[in-house]
Amino acid sequence: MSEASQRIAPGGVRQVGPLVWLFARVAGRVAGTEPPKLFLTLGRHRRLFWGWLHFAGRLMPGGRLPRRESELVILRVAHLRGNRYEFTHHERLGRRAGVTDHDLERIVTGLDTAGWSARERSMLEAVDQLHHGKDIDDTAWHELRAHLSEREAIELCLLVGHYEMLATALDALRVKEPDAVRGTAKR
Repeated sequence: MSEASQRIAPGGVRQVGPLVWLFARVAGRVAGTEPPKLFLTLGRHRRLFWGWLHFAGRLMPGGRLPRRESELVILRVAHLRGNRYEFTHHERLGRRAGVTDHDLERIVTGLDTAGWSARERSMLEAVDQLHHGKDIDDTAWHELRAHLSEREAIELCLLVGHYEMLATALDALRVKEPDAVRGTAKR
């Protein structure tokens, strides 16, 4: 997808303001990419951007779920949605949180693949049910609650919903993935 095919072009410092622009540059440096086009696109609506970022940050990285598990959940949502931007970005972040190549393969092949812990399997089953049916059946909920606290279960539902919403916005706005910066591995 070319930048011209994006429905709303990423803004520069004038369109997004110096704080969003600086934040996007720092985020890109940390990720080993150019400034994320997601931030420079959503940043055109500054007030909404900062509210969204605060909420998103409360889920990940500031949530109660361990970071590796949050990344597994996000990667599964991205895979089910077919959202390459989310998947690529969280593949990088997930590796930093302990997500392995084997985990990534299992995210794509699904829940029947050997190697998931009972806790991971219950979380990913909830992701699949939320994605496909917009709900979690009683059996899956009971299994999830055997592994997650009340607050973790609430957070999981919001994490899945947030990344479903974000995938929708990325797709509808046709936001292009950031390019890797020369000299950094895209892994």
